[in-house]
Amino acid sequence: MHLTKHMTTLLAGMAALFCAASGPAMAAGPQIVSGPSADPTCFKPWTDKTKFFKWAKKPGPYRIALANGFIGNTWRIQMIKTAKAYAEQPDVKANIKEFKVISTGEDLAAQIAAVDNFIASGYDAIIINALSPTAFNAAVKRANAAGVVLVSFDNTLDTEDAVAVNVDQLGMGKKWGEWLVKNIPSHSGMLLEVRGVAGNSVDRDRHEGVHQATDAPGLKFQTVEVVGKWDDGTAQKAVADAIAIHKHFDGITVQGGSTGTVQAMIDARHPFVPVGGETENGFRKLCAAHSQEGLKCASAGTGPAQVAVAMKTAITALKGEIIPQSVALPLAYVEDPNFKADQDYFPNQADNFFVGNSFPTCGINFTAQEIMGQSQANQ
Repeated sequence: MHLTKHMTTLLAGMAALFCAASGPAMAAGPQIVSGPSADPTCFKPWTDKTKFFKWAKKPGPYRIALANGFIGNTWRIQMIKTAKAYAEQPDVKANIKEFKVISTGEDLAAQIAAVDNFIASGYDAIIINALSPTAFNAAVKRANAAGVVLVSFDNTLDTEDAVAVNVDQLGMGKKWGEWLVKNIPSHSGMLLEVRGVAGNSVDRDRHEGVHQATDAPGLKFQTVEVVGKWDDGTAQKAVADAIAIHKHFDGITVQGGSTGTVQAMIDARHPFVPVGGETENGFRKLCAAHSQEGLKCASAGTGPAQVAVAMKTAITALKGEIIPQSVALPLAYVEDPNFKADQDYFPNQADNFFVGNSFPTCGINFTAQEIMGQSQANQ
């Protein structure tokens, strides 16, 4: 059944009223305590000023929900499958009574309603990849009032009242931009920026980072922006249209849909130029295959397995152990000419498989078979 925006807004309001009415009987949110975290090698604080949280210990096993929004690209599909694969690992499964997954698409009201419904239904923790960094402040307060551990990841929330797990998205965009500047000797020309899904914090932060580098004093770049939605097919069409209109670009940054972006260049017979892109296996394959023909690439990102770090963080918090309010993840990065087969890309894996799916410091390592054997469907 598809809910209308009116209905989802109404559901959110009903859930809010339920939480408000029953709030006094519920547990309190986290205490701010001194660090370090329970596992400093895994739960690395974002800065030396990051707060540390401690929830009251709850007996397990736990009911955990994943509230995803956008589902229309391979990264999100792989993320859902990775979450399910992580929940099935024996040591993790022992801590989980129920694992619920829902994707609401680009309907913000529906995602807020889903979070509120999970709070009202008594889930112990909610993991969220948010459609908006600012729209969930009230839901965060309701979660804390109910003693629910809410962890945002990837597209995180602009609040210090909930836990965030993320890579430095602004820093990633800046790294792409600085690499382009370095690899375009004239420090001038036309750049193509392939953006993600509008309204998300990742799109905002990566965009800002790129422009911090390419708009620096002394540089003379002009930028054309198109929307690729972090999706190969969408990005490929958007780039093909941009090439048809503008004829030539001197460099490209692409937040996602990197394989489609390069394929559009090839199909249009556009000369190879420097491309800063994500960590899609197909993109890295193309970068390695065409390096000698002039395709110079920088590939940066963090794989969909960051959802597993978010789940591990939530379980740790539910056990009453100390965690940082903001957890910093390492960036997977490689640039031309250092693309190595079976290390940085995998010739025998699908193009749409994202690499960088291990976080050894957190004990998280997945094979492609573990991930791709799962379903992307709601459960």
